[in-house]
Amino acid sequence: MSSWLKRSARALGLPLLGLLVFLLIWQAGAKQIHTSLGEFPGPSQVYQQTLSLIADHNAERARETDFYERQEQRNAERIAKDPSYEPKIREYTGKPTFFDQIGTSLVTVLAGFFIAGLIAIPLGICIGLNGALYSALNPIIQLFKPVSPLAWLPLVTMVVSAVYVTPDPLFAKSFLTSLFTVSLCCLWPTLINTAVGVSAVSPDLQNVSKVLRLSWGTHVVKIVLPSSVPMIFTGLRLSLGIAWMVLIAAEMLAQNPGLGKFVWDEFQNGSSDSLGRIMVAVLVIGLIGFLLDRIMLLLQRAFSWDKNAITR
Repeated sequence: MSSWLKRSARALGLPLLGLLVFLLIWQAGAKQIHTSLGEFPGPSQVYQQTLSLIADHNAERARETDFYERQEQRNAERIAKDPSYEPKIREYTGKPTFFDQIGTSLVTVLAGFFIAGLIAIPLGICIGLNGALYSALNPIIQLFKPVSPLAWLPLVTMVVSAVYVTPDPLFAKSFLTSLFTVSLCCLWPTLINTAVGVSAVSPDLQNVSKVLRLSWGTHVVKIVLPSSVPMIFTGLRLSLGIAWMVLIAAEMLAQNPGLGKFVWDEFQNGSSDSLGRIMVAVLVIGLIGFLLDRIMLLLQRAFSWDKNAITR
């Protein structure tokens, strides 16, 4: 029992101690920094701005509810006077709140990550199984892998504006621009790790497949994928982290809806609360990135055959 208590104290105590030391250093350091918008926000100011953002969100939702209730009341009165009247429901066009921006960024990053995975995993398997294909595509991979999202963004914006021309768009152009930028930048870690994992399949397993005369599809499903799952998930975790960072940068630069736009708008706003709200957004961005990585880690442990693999 004593050993269990020591392990629990170590597992919980050390992270809490590190967090406490960080908060103390942050609070002490913030008081020494004075900007054009006032003193740099410490933990207490960030907490206050968090409550303020929650209150703003609740107030905006209340206004939205009142907006639709007034419409329904007016339509009911019009129908009572004129039964042939066809009621019209107008969409609420209020300003997105901080939490609305969080939802927009999450939908965008997950959609872009999903598209990148759909392309990278099958292509990585093909590259890993075919040396000639790997030699042909490797220069292209190495050429585009280090390209910054800030370089892709203008090109993607122009292509989407030129190609996606419709009077009744299903998706907003800003959403597609952010989505494709994220996909282009987070494609490579999954592609490379999948190819490496597939090419590193044990020769013994390769020989078993030959002896059993497995078809190409059966060989991939029964031999290749189970062996390469750890490397594939490593690539997916790296890609998701890159996708989240790329999205915030793209939203700030292109002023597309999301957390990045929220940060930039607060910076341009220049009010006394702006620094505190930006700091709230920074912490939320870090927290969401951490949670996304933990979710991928849980999936990796669930699907990987090697339960003892060191994954953090």
